[in-house]
Amino acid sequence: MHRPGSDPLDMQPEDFLCDFCGAHWREDLPMVEGHHGSLVCGGCLTGAFRATWLTGGEPATRVEGETCRMCLERRDEPHWRGDSGGLACRRCVKMAAVMLERDADRSEEGRWRRPEA
Repeated sequence: MHRPGSDPLDMQPEDFLCDFCGAHWREDLPMVEGHHGSLVCGGCLTGAFRATWLTGGEPATRVEGETCRMCLERRDEPHWRGDSGGLACRRCVKMAAVMLERDADRSEEGRWRRPEA
């Protein structure tokens, strides 16, 4: 997501925010982009991956008509809700995990890793 009031013709790193916690983009914080500029940071992705793939916990409560922030779809599968209220579906969590693991712009030690059980 973009910071409210940001200049679309002069976007700065602090104008790009994680849709799930509000953290802004920076070199040491991996992020993945979804549809229409949605973003998930590595920290949120770790929590989402644990919740949707590792723990088998119950899905977050959804509001009628609410969709995944990453794909903009309503899916009947486990999903995760971030601190700022956004939902991420299980499918998008897995796709984002694959993308961050393959991030060629990061060194091996700086690359995001899937959490273990």
